[in-house]
Amino acid sequence: MAAAAAPPPPPTPAPEPALTLSQNTPLGHPIFTRIRLATPSDVPQLHKLIHQMAVFERLTHLFSATESSLSSTLFPSTTPTPQPFHSFTIFILEVSPTPFTDTPNNPFYNPTEKVVNLDLPVEDPERETFRVQNGNDVFIAGFVLFFPNYSTFLGKPGFYVEDLFVRECYRRKGFGKMLLSAVAKQAVKMGYGRVEWVVLDWNINAIKFYEEMGAKILQEWRICRLTGEALEAYGGAE
Repeated sequence: MAAAAAPPPPPTPAPEPALTLSQNTPLGHPIFTRIRLATPSDVPQLHKLIHQMAVFERLTHLFSATESSLSSTLFPSTTPTPQPFHSFTIFILEVSPTPFTDTPNNPFYNPTEKVVNLDLPVEDPERETFRVQNGNDVFIAGFVLFFPNYSTFLGKPGFYVEDLFVRECYRRKGFGKMLLSAVAKQAVKMGYGRVEWVVLDWNINAIKFYEEMGAKILQEWRICRLTGEALEAYGGAE
């Protein structure tokens, strides 16, 4: 008696199509970012960010800014109001776990958005402190403050970056570079000749980061500063 024939193998299922970037399918843990111009409503969060920066730089003994002083100097009520990029200007970095549903309306700058895919989700212990008032799960992660200066050697204006700061839980993810690149792009757009800033000599990570961006560290220059009683004494001298 012949053995029964083995049943035919089941058909091999067709492989599922691989995910590609063209399908707009985020991989890992996506975080949605947006760079926009700061507004007066950002002052309370800006004040907290600047204090955190003073702590990080070990310079809290020099910190005396208040929300009132920031508001009156960064967003003066004078007429006409100073235009962004021609006076003190602040870019705010916003982050969200979901796509942004609104578009800030500002005639001087169109916000830039980018999706960053992270290997791990971000644990933000200060999310409520830095939640944007009118945002749905939108949080402020950092800022850059800059203003125009002038190079007589180049015969062109430029931007001086006074502050660049990203909150601790959002560092080492490329966000600082995004902020600095936004300033550089604006300088190029306006035909400016350079963007410059200073860095603390002990901040080796920042120095390496800036060098990798192509920035030149000028070892031969030193900052000279008059402030406080010395400024008052010299400014009042005949």
